[in-house]
Amino acid sequence: MSRTDFNTLLDAGAHFGHLKRKWNPKMAPYIFMEKNGIHIIDLHKTVLKLDEAAGALKNIAKNGRRILFVATKKQAKDLVAEKVASVGMPYVTERWAGGMLTNFPTIRKAVKKMTTIDKMNADGTYDNFSKRERLQISRQRAKLEKNLGSIADLTRLPAALFVVDVQKENNAVKEAKRLGIPVFAIVDTCCDPTNVDYVIPANDDAQKSIAVIVDAVVAAIAEGLEERKHEKESGADDDAEGAEGDVAVKTAKPRIKKAVREGVEKQEAAVAELTGAVAEEKKEEVAEEAKQENE
Repeated sequence: MSRTDFNTLLDAGAHFGHLKRKWNPKMAPYIFMEKNGIHIIDLHKTVLKLDEAAGALKNIAKNGRRILFVATKKQAKDLVAEKVASVGMPYVTERWAGGMLTNFPTIRKAVKKMTTIDKMNADGTYDNFSKRERLQISRQRAKLEKNLGSIADLTRLPAALFVVDVQKENNAVKEAKRLGIPVFAIVDTCCDPTNVDYVIPANDDAQKSIAVIVDAVVAAIAEGLEERKHEKESGADDDAEGAEGDVAVKTAKPRIKKAVREGVEKQEAAVAELTGAVAEEKKEEVAEEAKQENE
């Protein structure tokens, strides 16, 4: 079943592209027609591509990997921040810092600065600074929180990048391609889809269009996380059953050893009895022979 339908995208205005004179010829396969000098996107292909991208993102989330969302344009930043935060994925909505992926260790150091400042504030060290120093530190903390606060829990490179406008976020796409990170993106008729692994052809300027696509993507990620949770719970139940089976085997082992020991003891007793009887008969034969010789 499709995650969104043709009419939903149509009502959201996802089919409106850019002016014909601003188009990128590489987007020709996704353009349905031209009307009043504006390209119209083929929403049937948008539905197919959206389902394909949502399925791939679901599998990534199911495997426990992180997806970084990038949307710094005014129409998308608040929308993406709200929806993506609901599934616990990192996002960048203020400014793409150069080297955020290719120079990731440095970005992590900047994130650790926030943690250090918070510790200083908690243990009272912050109060030992002068008023001017405290003001400088608080400003630095606010700046770091604004630019990097949403990726504070991103401890390693993301498994995928979701971009709202590849033309505006060109640096982010380049860094992802350099590191071999797959790129998912909403691509308008004026953009180059060459560096995008999963193209979602749609209007990337209308807030309603962005909201419909991001909703479908976030829902797919939520499904992947839910399935991962169920698998973990079922795995824990299987482990518990296996542990109970091990205990049962361990308690049965002494009984098996006892039965074997009893069988061995019976065999030994029978052998001893048989040996005694043979020895007694031998003794009687010797005594009989001696008696005959004397006679």
